[in-house]
Amino acid sequence: MTKFVAAAFASLALVALPLPVLAEDLVFQLTNNSSHTIANFYTSPTATDDWEEDVFGEGVFPAGNTVPVTIADGSDQCVYDMKFVTDEGVEFVETAIDLCQLAGNEYTLTDAQ
Repeated sequence: MTKFVAAAFASLALVALPLPVLAEDLVFQLTNNSSHTIANFYTSPTATDDWEEDVFGEGVFPAGNTVPVTIADGSDQCVYDMKFVTDEGVEFVETAIDLCQLAGNEYTLTDAQ
């Protein structure tokens, strides 16, 4: 009986240990309601100083379109900075966007930014 009680306490101790947080991919819809074609789109967790690689690669993102975006950087972060570069070379940055709390799971780019 003592072995059974010891085993039960050992099992409870294992369950009570904190489990590592698992990183999940962030997926959202990006809508371009601006009047610009976006040539480059970069993201990075707000806590870092470097941009990740261009999300669009060789492609562009014309005005009036919506695309699904997946950030699968192995991070457990929700708050990201986003940098957009138009096909004219104009850059603008949106900081501290909580991608886990986007209304309708969509980020909309407009000329007002």
